[in-house]
Amino acid sequence: MLRQLRQTSLKSHFLGVTLASLATSGTSIAAPKEIHSLDNTGKNFTYREGTTDLEGYLVLPKKLTKKTPAVVLVHDWMGVGSDVKRRARMIANLGYIAFAADIYGKTTRPKNSDEAAEYATKFRGGDRALFRKRILSAIDTASKIPNVDASRIAILGYCFGGTGAMEAARLKAPVVAAISFHGGLSQGTQKEEKEITAKVIAFHGAEDPLVDANEVKGFQEEMRAAKANWEFVTYSGAVHAFTNPEVPYKQGAPFGYNAQADARSWTAMTNFLAEVFTK
Repeated sequence: MLRQLRQTSLKSHFLGVTLASLATSGTSIAAPKEIHSLDNTGKNFTYREGTTDLEGYLVLPKKLTKKTPAVVLVHDWMGVGSDVKRRARMIANLGYIAFAADIYGKTTRPKNSDEAAEYATKFRGGDRALFRKRILSAIDTASKIPNVDASRIAILGYCFGGTGAMEAARLKAPVVAAISFHGGLSQGTQKEEKEITAKVIAFHGAEDPLVDANEVKGFQEEMRAAKANWEFVTYSGAVHAFTNPEVPYKQGAPFGYNAQADARSWTAMTNFLAEVFTK
């Protein structure tokens, strides 16, 4: 199955493997307690793009002001599940309003890797225009949530969602920052000829075989051509899905959790958000 996925356009999606069947092997590395400690809860949040009902996940910080920055999170290829919900709660712990967007649709939740591949391919490899519509809809929805400062919205994503965050930057969506964690970096066939105004940061595993050197090179060339304010951070020893403690790493696997890369990328992202949200 892995060989087949590598040979398809899904190579940039495979980083979202929160699959029980794949995560049962290997030794789990404990997640850094200082970043995964949670003391808040969120709620499902229904909204709409066109005629499609979507169900995201909203988490509010304990200290809420009338002008609070917001972060839109785009899920990995498994959809709005436990991992992106946990990350939304972590974002809210930083003092921001966190909104985990739904790209697939309220009634579309992958049950296994085959379904995840099908849904992810539909958006990233197939209907990129619909992918972009869903991303823009999520940002617009977030901007209308009570107490959100619409001038201070960032978007971040994991794996499939990292591609979505970069798409928001390419679209000149109304966000101040776009953040990718082990995301696919290719812009696909819909190339943009305009400058990127959002600040961009991408976190990448040095040993990630699913986002290869050519894709990394193409992304960096794109950022330079777009005159973007961008950073590309690479972590030694890290492979795909290095932020996901639900996916234990097994020696030689193309994906898996890396506690050090998780902690360092989270700290870097925290500092990055503090910078872009400072008026």
